[in-house]
Amino acid sequence: MESKMEKGLKRELKTKQLTMIAMGCAIGTGLFLGSGLAISTAGPGVLISYAIGAFIVLLLMGCLAEMTVAHPTSGSFGLIAEKYIHPMAGYLVRYSYWVANVLAVGVEVSAIAVYMKYWFPTVPGIVWILFFGAVLIYVNATSVHTFATFEYWFSMIKISAIIGFILLGAYVLFGSSGPSNIGPENFTNDGGFLPFGFKGVWIAIFISLFSFLGTELIAVTAGEAKDPDVAVPKALKATVFRLSTFYVLTLAIMLMIVPWKQAGIDKSPFVKVMEILNIPGASGIMNFIILTAALSAMNSQLYASTRMVFSLSQAKFAPAVFGKVNGKGVPLFALAVSAVGIIVAAVVSAVFPGTSYAFMMGISMFGAIFTWLMVFISHLFFRNMWEKSGGRKLPVRMIGFPYLTLLGAVLLVCLMITTWFTPFKILLQFGIPWLVFLTVVYFFFHKKRVDAASQQDIVVKD
Repeated sequence: MESKMEKGLKRELKTKQLTMIAMGCAIGTGLFLGSGLAISTAGPGVLISYAIGAFIVLLLMGCLAEMTVAHPTSGSFGLIAEKYIHPMAGYLVRYSYWVANVLAVGVEVSAIAVYMKYWFPTVPGIVWILFFGAVLIYVNATSVHTFATFEYWFSMIKISAIIGFILLGAYVLFGSSGPSNIGPENFTNDGGFLPFGFKGVWIAIFISLFSFLGTELIAVTAGEAKDPDVAVPKALKATVFRLSTFYVLTLAIMLMIVPWKQAGIDKSPFVKVMEILNIPGASGIMNFIILTAALSAMNSQLYASTRMVFSLSQAKFAPAVFGKVNGKGVPLFALAVSAVGIIVAAVVSAVFPGTSYAFMMGISMFGAIFTWLMVFISHLFFRNMWEKSGGRKLPVRMIGFPYLTLLGAVLLVCLMITTWFTPFKILLQFGIPWLVFLTVVYFFFHKKRVDAASQQDIVVKD
């Protein structure tokens, strides 16, 4: 079923491209740089944090797969929230997801500035932010096929690198006579497996969720996917299981090689691994690979935020100009406004050069977690209304409904509340005023139009 809101977009994306786009968005600085922050927060217990994070995302993907097959549109969970809960819910979800991706673009480009210091330590980070920002805006401005091709190869490079890292680490740990201070004993050195107790593990779950941000992008790309009934669920399942495996294995190997107290965000833990192993030239190669990873994630997030603005315009929650596409099917005006995250990152990098990455991560995650929470809530409404309406049999169904759907929602609510007592309380400091602002705008500018449209729809049906 293709929505009339997809007018102008081209259905060109295949299953393998959908999978690579989602993995490309997810495998970015959350793993390559953010993992250092997570390790320093939870110690070796970070493995539990990522396992719990993967479980939450698995529940999320189950709900998304079921709903996206029924409604394969670029509006995705925003359109579903609008249709099954209330127009205001769809409005809040779309704008919150948009700001999450816009700011996540800023997170990735802030990390790029950190990576480039490996080769050019004296060049200000703002230079790299503006340069790489311009390059990826150009890539997104061409066509969805060009974007997908770039993203496919970006993702292939970093996925191959992760597999190579796992194989190299396994060889050094178990197949050779490596340095004497590496091995499983590093899991319990320096304070044991849980040096900060469960509190550290819980805080690190928040950071792990940033690493998984982007898996839901498959649902957004559904509006431009070939055979979405088949492609979307296959891509969702493949993405979650591959990401979970990659994250847990790479973190386990990293922790056995790099003592957890040496983790941080001054440089990627992957580069630190190569420095400890003292492989000639390897640290520079790894830095190039994680630079590619950040570019890939930034590329995907720019795509996601552009399509969400396009969807908002089609639903008349944003100016009509953002719903216009060029001859190649690209909404250029939506792309332009979505590039604001690059400007925000440039300003933050200039004002707070040492803490810009953690700050950008904190404010970007509110929109993501709020969107995920609304996906779970939307699924509860969707399933009940779908079954009551006697709709076609769903080819994909979330197991354990409604209990697992509720569990996912409860876990996210608890995480959001507890961030107030952590270094990431910026999430609520930004998020609550953001929702209040959106609500005020909705009631002043959109409510009358939505009510009028609903009333007109009732009259037509009568």
